[in-house]
Amino acid sequence: MQQFFEDSRIIEPWHQGPLTEHFGSYILLLKQQGYSRSSAQAQILLISRFSQWLERNGIETCTVDACTLQRFLRDYKRKRRVRSGDAAALARFLVLLRQKQAVPNPQPAPVSTQRRVTARFQRYLVQERRLSQGTSAYCVRFAYRFLCERFKQGGVKLGCICAADVTSFIRRHAHQHSPGYAKLLVTSLRSFFRHLHHRGVIATDLAACVPTVPSWSFSALPKLLPVGVVSRVLKNCDRQTPLGRRDYAILLLLARLGLRTCEVASLNLEDIDWDTGQIRVCGKGGESASLPLPADVGEALATHLRSGRPCCTSRRVFIRNRAPFTEFASPVAISCLVRNALKKAGLDSTRRGAHLFRHTLATNLLRQGCSLDEIGELLRHRSPNTTAIYAKVDLVALRTLALPWPGGGQ
Repeated sequence: MQQFFEDSRIIEPWHQGPLTEHFGSYILLLKQQGYSRSSAQAQILLISRFSQWLERNGIETCTVDACTLQRFLRDYKRKRRVRSGDAAALARFLVLLRQKQAVPNPQPAPVSTQRRVTARFQRYLVQERRLSQGTSAYCVRFAYRFLCERFKQGGVKLGCICAADVTSFIRRHAHQHSPGYAKLLVTSLRSFFRHLHHRGVIATDLAACVPTVPSWSFSALPKLLPVGVVSRVLKNCDRQTPLGRRDYAILLLLARLGLRTCEVASLNLEDIDWDTGQIRVCGKGGESASLPLPADVGEALATHLRSGRPCCTSRRVFIRNRAPFTEFASPVAISCLVRNALKKAGLDSTRRGAHLFRHTLATNLLRQGCSLDEIGELLRHRSPNTTAIYAKVDLVALRTLALPWPGGGQ
C-alpha cells in the first residue's frame, strides 16, 4: 500500500461496497506486474467507484460479470471521463475475482459446427503432423473462413462441398494478397480436405481440385539491407535507457545470428549458457539447436538482463517495457520493433521485416568466403535448397560461370 500511497488513510474513504475485501489482492497484483504509482492510483480509484456503484444499485458480488462492467462504464461515462485503460483494469479485476472464486466462471459459449470441425483439424496438425501452434493457427484460419463462406446459413454438411466451391473460394481470395499468402492459402485448404477425406467425412478427395499458385524456384533475389544500414540501425539504439538496451540486444540477435522473430520472442533465461558461451534456440517444429554466442551479443544480453529487464515472474529474456511486465504476446511485437528501428534509420523501402537481417547476414557471410553449407548450418536450414538461393548474390563466383557475350569485345 505504501508503494502507491504515502498515507494509507487517503484511500480509507474509498473502502466502501462489497469489493472492499479484494482491494489488497488487487494492489498486490499491480505491484507484481510493475505498474507505476500514478497508474495504480487511478486503477484503485476506479475499482473503488465500481464497488460503490454495486452497493448503490444493490448488486451482489457473486452476480458480477462482463455485462455488469459494461453497465458501470456506461453510467461512469455520463459523469466522468473514461480513461483508455479503464476497461482493461476492470477486466483484470474481474479475472482476479474469478480466481478467488468470488464470482463464478462464465458459461462457455456454444461452439459452432465450423469451430468443432476446425478444432479437430488443428489437433490433427499439431499432434500428428507436428506443426507448430503458429503454423497450425494459419491453416485453421483459412479452413474456418472457407466453411463460414460456404455455409453462411449454418447447417454445415461437409459432404455437400464440391470442387466448384473450392475453386470459387480461391479465385475470390488468392488475388487479394501476395503470392506467398496465396500459396499458404491453397496449401492449408489442400491439407484440410485431405484430413476430411482420411476421416471419411467426404467421399471425394477435394485436395486434387485445389489449384496451385505459380512459385518458381530461384525466381527472385533474397531481399537484404543496403550496405551500412545494419550498423546505422544499431547505432540509433539509445543504450542509456532500459528500452534502448532491450532493443539493441534484440537487433543484435537478428543481425549476428540471423534468428527468426519467433525464436527471439521465445528465448528463455535458461537458454543462455554463460559458461560455454552458447545459446539454445528453439526453431521451427520445436527443434532446438545450440549456437555460439558472439562476444558483442553476449555483452548486450548481459547489460539488458542486469539493467534493462524489469523484475517479473516470466522466464522470457525479453519482456514488455510497459506494465503489465509480461512476455510478448506474439512474435509480431518483434516485427514491429524492427520496422520502427528501420524507419528511424531512414530506410525508405516497402519491406521492413525482421527477415531482412537474416538475408543480409547470409549474403555478407557468403561475400566473406563462407560456404553455403556453413551458412545453412548457422541459419539451421533443413534442406540445402533453402540456402542455395544465396548463390545468386555471389557475383564473384557467378562471373566464372558467365559465357562471353557475342560481340561484347567490340
